[in-house]
Amino acid sequence: MNKFLKEFKDRGYFYQCTNENELSDLLDKKSINAYIGFDSTAPSLHVGSLMQIMCLRLLQEHGHRPIVLLGGGTTRIGDPSGKDETRKILSEKKIEQNINNIQKVFKIFLKTNNPKLKPIFVNNYKWLGKLNYIKFLREIGRHFTINKMLSFDSVKLRLEREQSLSYMEFNYMILQAYDFLELNKSKNCLMQIGGSDQWGNIVNGVELIKRQSGNQVYGLTTPLITLASGTKMGKTEQGAVWLDKKMLSPYDYWQFWRNTDDRDVIKFLKMFTTVTLNEIEKIKDNNINNLKVILANKTTEMLHGTKAAKESEKMATSTFKDNSSGENLPNIKINKEILNNNIVELTANVTKDISKSEIRRMIKANGIKINNQLVNDEKFLINNKLFIEKGFIKLSIGKKRHYKIII
Repeated sequence: MNKFLKEFKDRGYFYQCTNENELSDLLDKKSINAYIGFDSTAPSLHVGSLMQIMCLRLLQEHGHRPIVLLGGGTTRIGDPSGKDETRKILSEKKIEQNINNIQKVFKIFLKTNNPKLKPIFVNNYKWLGKLNYIKFLREIGRHFTINKMLSFDSVKLRLEREQSLSYMEFNYMILQAYDFLELNKSKNCLMQIGGSDQWGNIVNGVELIKRQSGNQVYGLTTPLITLASGTKMGKTEQGAVWLDKKMLSPYDYWQFWRNTDDRDVIKFLKMFTTVTLNEIEKIKDNNINNLKVILANKTTEMLHGTKAAKESEKMATSTFKDNSSGENLPNIKINKEILNNNIVELTANVTKDISKSEIRRMIKANGIKINNQLVNDEKFLINNKLFIEKGFIKLSIGKKRHYKIII
């Protein structure tokens, strides 16, 4: 098996592939261009997109050139895959701002010093924005049957749930196939990689290219990430785990990985770090907390740098082991309106994911502290006096959650 495909499988990235044996032979013979598309619905990507970024990084490490498609065009439409409702339509100005910001993330993860392997950035609005509708229907639309389009999960699941699917979204799979065709023509792109929910769209592109030009191209998909805990990858009590330090501090990013479920640590070391598989095999039976620190350090180093990773580890050690004041914790701002409310209201406002009844149970079980002092009364008031000495208070919820609260 080709070395790229073997490592792709060994790291847990592999789900499905078109013509796998052919692709393996091709990758042995020459360097190819391959792409992954990212729609620009937010100012940053979050860790839910990190596996795809790591796939491009691995591709590059094995001597192939990544193409990063930023969906300025498809973001204007909305991908129905895995969605229960129509995506909110963003303004064109906002989409372009998002694209410019997201592009910075890839320049951190992907090497740019080798001109032959340097990532190619494309915006599909360049060609989708110029389409002539009648010409597009005649040349591209004729290759797609409604029968087949209705069979894809992205469409079928929405219809089964009796949730509306707009004609605009219904067209998304044709536009994605057209993207692959365009990149094959203009960038000699021979492979598309995507999540398993994109399989139908990717196969559409492979077949469209075969019909239009006779060229053989390939599709490769990754599994959707499921956590051992059953929760969604990349979500915390504070929201999404963004790949942008302006939206999430290096410490919070480090802490997200440090808090990985024991059952996911080895899997995540393979998927989200560049630690070699041989090294992971050697350390896999080490103390689980030490492995979590390695995971947190390696992931944070990649995005924020070695210095930020070391500072985050030091901050965490100080906070959790030394009963610190919380001076070094990232700030969480609260509105003045929360003052003179009780500890239950403050905790619920900060965490979002813990119910008030659960907070009351935690207070009775000595699970809540203010400035390292146990709070035994659920009517304990949060007032200005608590902030006078340091300008902030340290809120501790259980053993793992600590917050520096400022007004």
